[in-house]
Amino acid sequence: MAASRSGSTCQAIENQLKICGFKRDMDVSVLYLAGQGLKEVPNLSRFRILRYLWLNNNKIQKLTFLINNYRLTELYLNNNELKDIAGALKHLCALQILLLHNNQLKNLDTTVKELKGMISLRTLNLFHNPLSQDPGYRLYVTYFLPSVQLLDRKKVTQKERESALHIYNHERSCVLQSIGFGKRIDMPLVAKTASKRSTPHVKSLLLSPGYEVANHINKIPFENPEDAVFVRAMKRSIMEFSTVDWNKISTCLGKHLESKGEEPPEKFTVKFR
Repeated sequence: MAASRSGSTCQAIENQLKICGFKRDMDVSVLYLAGQGLKEVPNLSRFRILRYLWLNNNKIQKLTFLINNYRLTELYLNNNELKDIAGALKHLCALQILLLHNNQLKNLDTTVKELKGMISLRTLNLFHNPLSQDPGYRLYVTYFLPSVQLLDRKKVTQKERESALHIYNHERSCVLQSIGFGKRIDMPLVAKTASKRSTPHVKSLLLSPGYEVANHINKIPFENPEDAVFVRAMKRSIMEFSTVDWNKISTCLGKHLESKGEEPPEKFTVKFR
């Protein structure tokens, strides 16, 4: 029975090669085997430059035939009977499109782990699998597969990426929201003006042994993290901007024709750190 199934699969492959006009295995870049009722597929390593493979709408249960097809960029496995893909796809790092919807994949962690190395993956379908019923499924996939732009036929939004980051990497999310002048704190920064702090206090902060600047970090931290932020702010270079009303400044010709002396122009200057 197994030999019969294998023979029918091989025959389907040979028929496709004839239809596409491929005479040598090394020339095969496209293989269409959709809707053939296949349960098993022979090893496809003979097709070294295979890039596009359609195996959708079959009855495939195991993926053991893509061992050396590293150049695959599009793989269509939807509408099959796959229960697990562990160890079968992680070497296909060039994949850009992967359709796995309408299968029987149950373990979300295992499935996503298998796809983590696919840094070029842009389109992914996993809907109509048991794993897609997992709470937070979409945000989980969005966070752990950041290259995916189209998930289950819907564009991944920036808001979804931010939500995923907040849920699955809360610490980093807090860092991005609260970082200031090189100092990380666990709460949003509250702006304080220098006028609320006395000069002696500022000097004591500048001399404190526990501040950190850039990559130079001392072992003794500030009791109040915002003090470190203030110290860093006081060490920033002073920036100065000046502006004048050019309409009130005479041109070279005007200076030559005017007999009276010209008053210096009024200049407005702003300084801040």
